[in-house]
Amino acid sequence: MAAYLLLVLEAPLIAFGREAVDARCPVDDFPAASMLTGLFANALGWHRTERARHARLQARLEFAARLDRAGTRFTDFQTAQLGASDRGWTTRGAPEGRAGGANTYNAPHIRARDYDADKRVTVAVRLLAAAEAPTLDDLAAAIDTPARPLFIGRKPCLPTGRLLAGIVEADGLLAAVESVPLPEDTDRPTRIMLPVADAIGLMHERRWISDLRDWQSGVHAGGREVAIHTLPGAARI
Repeated sequence: MAAYLLLVLEAPLIAFGREAVDARCPVDDFPAASMLTGLFANALGWHRTERARHARLQARLEFAARLDRAGTRFTDFQTAQLGASDRGWTTRGAPEGRAGGANTYNAPHIRARDYDADKRVTVAVRLLAAAEAPTLDDLAAAIDTPARPLFIGRKPCLPTGRLLAGIVEADGLLAAVESVPLPEDTDRPTRIMLPVADAIGLMHERRWISDLRDWQSGVHAGGREVAIHTLPGAARI
């Protein structure tokens, strides 16, 4: 038996971002390892320049995510007319200027971002090298009393309530995530994403996902194979 941290991610809007090309920003059904790393780091009050810390935490994270309610997916079409004198705030902590000739600013800046409305996902997390800081207790305390406001994927995605569902002792990630009761409006079928090693003996499909961030370069540059398991008793449709 090992210890597992339980989270309930629920909000009017949720954005589990996936691979993005140009101005198109799609989302996935399940949270990425990099997103959970960022969520915990934000709660702990880490600065994004602490790259080694982020990389180590991501390497230690193993989790299962249960899609309790898929919600409704939609695309937010965003457009803004920007001028040469307009400056943007960046994650580097300094305003960004603009260059180019006069014709550069004739057309608006356009972006399409996907969101899931009224979504709920339950997550069970374990840490490799469990005694190393931050521990599960450290993460639980930070999630409950975060150093900064928390959001689920993107800054407009504010949670509807308490994210922390506790710490449990369980025989594996699947047992841990199933220890949280399903809501009455749970979707059918109910799917769970978990590491392939935790899906041995289960009926599942395998999927390659690109959810690992290279925190040194600041881009996503890694992936892994995961298992998608359908809960027994949930009718396939």
